[in-house]
Amino acid sequence: MKDLHTNTPLVTRTQGTGNDLVFLHGWGMNSGAFTSFIPYLTNSFRVTTIDLPGFGENAQHVPSPYNAESLAQMIAPYIPPESIVVGWSLGGLVAQRLALLSGNKGLALKGLVTIASTPRFIAGHCWPGIAGDLLAMFESQLESNYNRTLERFLAIQAMGSDTARQDIKAIRGHISEYPEPDQHALKQGLRILSTEDLRQDIGRITVPTLRLYGRLDSLVPTSGIDRICELHPQADTVVLPHAAHAPFISHPQQSADILFSFASSVYQQKAS
Repeated sequence: MKDLHTNTPLVTRTQGTGNDLVFLHGWGMNSGAFTSFIPYLTNSFRVTTIDLPGFGENAQHVPSPYNAESLAQMIAPYIPPESIVVGWSLGGLVAQRLALLSGNKGLALKGLVTIASTPRFIAGHCWPGIAGDLLAMFESQLESNYNRTLERFLAIQAMGSDTARQDIKAIRGHISEYPEPDQHALKQGLRILSTEDLRQDIGRITVPTLRLYGRLDSLVPTSGIDRICELHPQADTVVLPHAAHAPFISHPQQSADILFSFASSVYQQKAS
């Protein structure tokens, strides 16, 4: 794996005390997306956020090839031992890759949480997901205006939520405090969403797993959840009935309670 821009270390941010949670954000964004959610957790956990390579404070790190596997390989050395990795949307694909790597190269995860994520985002035969022409439209728009493209992507993510307007404003405000993403990473990130397919792999994930969904999510439709459960029956599944693609923004306390319950169970198993 080659880093096109620099060999300096990735930037990570850590706050709180306790067992480790590591958060990975979605496409087009950065760790600012979790700014308002983290305070719900830091009394009980030590929370680390890592901007995906090519995004936010790690915008200068762009691995080649740029795919979920190379992102996971680049992030793995920065994950504290026995962490639970929490991946939202595109970050969930990377988190699942990390879970598949766990036990190799010194990476020892304690658990995996995916939020509004899936082993395959794009729709296909008997597989609900994002329409291919929608992703193609975003890729085309990205060439001319990143900010407008991100705004439309945020609108689709929040669609259906009773607090959609506030959700978009909150995410946009926090991510704007970080550096803008690398253009190549933006384009290749969309390519990951349209090509990555972990359906044949997730059954090999051995760490305890929680999959959290929003019933109103238009990017990860609930009609596909049963299929994911068939592929990864070991995972716990929770669907928030009034949430869309960003449940930790629209329903932060409920999301934090679910995450706390799962994490506490995982770490209690370790203690026993």
